[in-house]
Amino acid sequence: MKKMYSFLALAILFAGFQAKSQKATELISKSETERIEKYLSSDELEGRRTFTKGIDKAADFIVNEFKQAGMATLNNSGSYLQKFSRLTARFISVSGVVDGNAVDAKNIIVVTAEPTVTVNENSGYEIVKINKEDNMGMLARKYITSAKPLLVLVDESFANNFGRLTSLKGNITANQKTVVFILTNTTPTKYTIEATHKIEEQHLANVVSVIPGKSLANEFVIFSGHYDHLGINSSKAVNGDSIYNGANDDAAGTTAMIMLSKYFKKLNNNERTLIFVAFTAEEVGGFGAQYFSKQLDPLTVKAMFNLEMIGTESKWGKNSAYITGYEKTNMGAILQKNLEGTGFQFYPDPYTDQNLFYRSDNATLARLGVPAHTISTSKMDSEPNYHKVSDQFETLDMNNMNEIIKAIALSSQSIISGKDTPSRVDTTQLK
Repeated sequence: MKKMYSFLALAILFAGFQAKSQKATELISKSETERIEKYLSSDELEGRRTFTKGIDKAADFIVNEFKQAGMATLNNSGSYLQKFSRLTARFISVSGVVDGNAVDAKNIIVVTAEPTVTVNENSGYEIVKINKEDNMGMLARKYITSAKPLLVLVDESFANNFGRLTSLKGNITANQKTVVFILTNTTPTKYTIEATHKIEEQHLANVVSVIPGKSLANEFVIFSGHYDHLGINSSKAVNGDSIYNGANDDAAGTTAMIMLSKYFKKLNNNERTLIFVAFTAEEVGGFGAQYFSKQLDPLTVKAMFNLEMIGTESKWGKNSAYITGYEKTNMGAILQKNLEGTGFQFYPDPYTDQNLFYRSDNATLARLGVPAHTISTSKMDSEPNYHKVSDQFETLDMNNMNEIIKAIALSSQSIISGKDTPSRVDTTQLK
């Protein structure tokens, strides 16, 4: 009799899964996925570069998709556009003398919100260091958020990568404290650094929609993708083509996010509140995700599905994808449990040497403890069209991409229902 009950229980579970699978098949159609993907990766949008008319057209398209689906706006703001601005410091000149010796301008980087800066040993700047064994990028990002002005001495072992710190000038705030980076192995006693920049304000917008939750309305699950790309580079045209369409990176992830919003809106059975967001400015520093993350209490965010480059087969072939930071929470295990019997497989990130967990739009919330992971299929060691003009719609496997979207929809069900809550990221172990 027990065996009979077990058989019936399994049959009921299987029937329930089949019903869910059928509904996903009906609501996530390949034709609709193709329609959205084709437009977002079309020449009309001119590569969706940040601060261009092309990305504005993409934003208008995503807004219309949310509006047609009947989605709510974040905090009932009445707009799907989450507008914000940032300051940029356009470099004009820099010079420096340390202990009587002139410093090569390429070995000085000044992050500031002031048009002109003069720094010397009497300016009250605290001296800190980035040593040879340190993570230069991590410490540099920490230092530019300091509440006081700093002189940062960067070990000369970072000479080849020192120039990358100029990217920090693209994310300054009006109250930014000046931080001066100098490439040196000595601690100066007398120094004078002078720098001149043109400070400009630039306007950006994420595109955000919401499906309010029922019993757990104050708990959030996020689905995201970035809708910007590299734009046009006529100086590097290939066979007359200079548009970086970004079909896989990341029109594919944005398309998946939109399709999932339509799917869950039609189901209308989410206990937790679902937020769907197309991030701007991922390619130029992740500014969209950084701004968005500051608008939320991280403790209220129970999971984040960041979708990045899912338009090609993974290294394991069809019906598979990997999850960055798989080992940092049990979210991947939850997703795979929900997919038992489907033949779809989520794998741990095989490209850990590339630090992908901290390179996409999930990183800001992950650093705050949120189980925020990126789902991808991109073969990062051999993806032939990555950041090339050849990243076009025709290179995508739309059948496989549509199946991946269905798998994400099904695998996330127990999280959006509140049945499962992924474990948090241990922030003491973050790199």
